[in-house]
Amino acid sequence: MRYVFDYWESIAEKMKGRDAFLFLDYDGTLVPITDTPQKARMPSELKSLLTELSQIPGCKVAIISGRPLEDIKNIVGIQEIIYVGNHGFEIEGPKIKYKKQEFTGYREVIDEIKGALHKKLSAIQGVLIEDKGFTLALHYRLADDKNIPAIKNIFNETTIPYVDKKKIKVRAGKMLLEIRPPVDWDKGKVVLWLLARQRFILKDKDVFPVYIGDDTTDEDAFKVLKNKGLTIVVDSQKDSSAEYYVKDTAEVGMVLERMQGLWA
Repeated sequence: MRYVFDYWESIAEKMKGRDAFLFLDYDGTLVPITDTPQKARMPSELKSLLTELSQIPGCKVAIISGRPLEDIKNIVGIQEIIYVGNHGFEIEGPKIKYKKQEFTGYREVIDEIKGALHKKLSAIQGVLIEDKGFTLALHYRLADDKNIPAIKNIFNETTIPYVDKKKIKVRAGKMLLEIRPPVDWDKGKVVLWLLARQRFILKDKDVFPVYIGDDTTDEDAFKVLKNKGLTIVVDSQKDSSAEYYVKDTAEVGMVLERMQGLWA
């Protein structure tokens, strides 16, 4: 991977005069990872910058998050942008409202697994089970390191029978394990769907996609956009399909400021 600021001149040349679609992860990208999701709040300066970007003709902005739709909408609070919640199972923004179809029996399965995990993990401190409607996340960031193997084993033992019967899918993230509906749908497919929609609205006008993320779930988007736009991972040490990297969330803000300057 290459450090994005070392190549900014050539990146700016590629973007000059073109419509852009910015896809931004939230936790770990726009704001640092925190002990609990509730603590991850966006600075007012960044909110102002995103608002200004969203108001530029030719610049579309989407926040694409694993959080529930209403949660990410409330925490960001910008009207002019598109919100993608639960990794794409819920989408809402100007002139768009989409929810992935209901899955027969899925809610009952989630409730069963959630109950079993609560019971089996009740004696281990630092575990947070978050029911996000379409998905169920088990956070272990606050757990003692010595307990993490046991937490993962309990999670796997509980979920494998459902995975084998194709009732759920399981995916790992940063210090979490997540259960999803058993369908082929991820951040990469959501990005392609939104890009196709935007190009249709613009009557096939060229749109330059930009994706910035930090987690394993963002890798799906990095892969589908390879050689098609600008992909940036927030971690210089990460083995990623992204073309470029920044070192931390502060540098994400710097990238967005430079992008704003392209339309000045």
